[in-house]
Amino acid sequence: MLKDHAKLMQAILVSGEIIGRKKLQKMIYIAKKIDFPFQDRFQFHFYGPYSEELTTRVEELCNMGFLNEVKEKKGGYYQYRYTLTDSGKEFLSLNEVDMPCLEDCLNDMNAQNARFLELVSTVLYFDNLPKEEVAQKVFTLKSSQRYTVEEIDEAYRYIEALREKVIQEV
Repeated sequence: MLKDHAKLMQAILVSGEIIGRKKLQKMIYIAKKIDFPFQDRFQFHFYGPYSEELTTRVEELCNMGFLNEVKEKKGGYYQYRYTLTDSGKEFLSLNEVDMPCLEDCLNDMNAQNARFLELVSTVLYFDNLPKEEVAQKVFTLKSSQRYTVEEIDEAYRYIEALREKVIQEV
């Protein structure tokens, strides 16, 4: 059980800090889709792929004192910041997690905005479909985001760049 918790803790540790629940969900989903060993099950939700299991795991880590969640009021909504606590770092030092090049990929994702990661994760969610059908899904399911063809092309390039980082490290 704690093996999956440790993987999530490692992801947050190497990211330094992740700002936003949506961003955390998208980063883990994208990492899973580019072959990092995250086991959480995802379903398609309003903001793209979402995992109730991941949400529960985050809550459990907060309750165990391994993960720090800071809730901040930002305009008309709340934003959450996630960092590993000293107890979490100590736990990880005793329970090594081996995921080569995770840090490079997650730091790259963490530098992106949540809107773009939502697009990337949506493209990956429908990766069994031809590119034209994926674009139609994006335009239909994400119409409020007003993604462009250029942004979809950029998402495909970004996914390929992440996969290249993983291949180079292996």
